[in-house]
Amino acid sequence: MTTERSESQQTPSRSRRDDTIQALSTAFAQDELSVEELERRIDIAHRATAPAELDALLSDLKVSLPPVLATKAASAPAAPAARTPAPAPAEIRQHQTLVAIMGGVERKGSWLPARQNQLFAMMGGMQLDFREARMGPGITEITVVCCMGGVEIIVPPDMSVDAGGIAIMGGFAHSTPAPPAHPDAPVLRINGFVLMGGVEIQVRLPGETAGDTRKRTREERKRLKRGPS
Repeated sequence: MTTERSESQQTPSRSRRDDTIQALSTAFAQDELSVEELERRIDIAHRATAPAELDALLSDLKVSLPPVLATKAASAPAAPAARTPAPAPAEIRQHQTLVAIMGGVERKGSWLPARQNQLFAMMGGMQLDFREARMGPGITEITVVCCMGGVEIIVPPDMSVDAGGIAIMGGFAHSTPAPPAHPDAPVLRINGFVLMGGVEIQVRLPGETAGDTRKRTREERKRLKRGPS
């Protein structure tokens, strides 16, 4: 027997995503959205796994929408993006130390960060990917000490990030502002000291490579420059 999937369980079509992004661009042109909010909603639209997630992006807008979207957006509740299930409190370690001396350290996939994470990189590199990490509620702290090395931290668009530090002949790079977060959403707090090295915080969609992110960003910037058609 074949069971039909309800609309809320179906993956959005390409045209549905494009219509939603076009509606968001129109709202931006009419001063309903800031640049930061537009970029945040477009990121969510790209990774949406159900039509209801797209509808929620338009539910608070006054912009004139295509009829099929306007009808659904009026009644769609705002729903937070899906996230990897949070671990039980007993699973979360309080402290964790990662060291890379003339070598490398990598964490990705469904890994479990500690509450307080100390990173030390000397003439080595680290990559921490939080897109599928099992984050506990509240604040997860990362303290970086980097000397002639590099640390790359990858976060999803909907993660709230508080970043800062001291850099001498190096830098802390984080150009994307933190989006408004759900009150119960985890927060990643990053600080530390860099000498002749760098800490880079990149925002990527699930499954994206660095090249994919650059390509998507270029396409979205071109779309914004063209404006609503």
